[in-house]
Amino acid sequence: MKKLQWNSFTKKIYIRTSAKKLYDLWATTKGITSWFLRDAEYISLAGEKRTPTEHFQKGDSYTWYWHNWDDKEEGEILEANGQDYIELLFGGSKVSVLLEEKNDITLIVLTQFEIPEDDESKLKLHHGCSNGWTFWLTNLKAYAEHGILLNEKEIDLREYELAEYQFVNI
Repeated sequence: MKKLQWNSFTKKIYIRTSAKKLYDLWATTKGITSWFLRDAEYISLAGEKRTPTEHFQKGDSYTWYWHNWDDKEEGEILEANGQDYIELLFGGSKVSVLLEEKNDITLIVLTQFEIPEDDESKLKLHHGCSNGWTFWLTNLKAYAEHGILLNEKEIDLREYELAEYQFVNI
């Protein structure tokens, strides 16, 4: 086993659907807001807002809006091949999503890397995002395979001071 490190982590999950469907769920506003975000906006290099069903492209900027969280995430799409690979700037680090399809099942390999190694980044990016991606990949599986969502959308969790560290479905 490789030694665990603070500057990166990898999460994997098998989902019984095609890589094409999963790519659409990651790379479009309509897709990513169906299972992950309250809202998302992608702006092309030419400054034009992408339509809800249009794939984002390398060089696009994005703004993500969370459920149960007032902050927004802004970043850049570093790679997007239209089929099975995405890489983006995220929270002061990078995230890649690789889709490996075999028959009727797809392995998602999500890696968050180039995480700074100061104490705040260890807590928020390594620990926090590692826990977060575990839940959100599970939510994606539930949605893609069964059409159900596990995240909390009816109860406002923002009133809890440590909600992002205590609730598993925020």
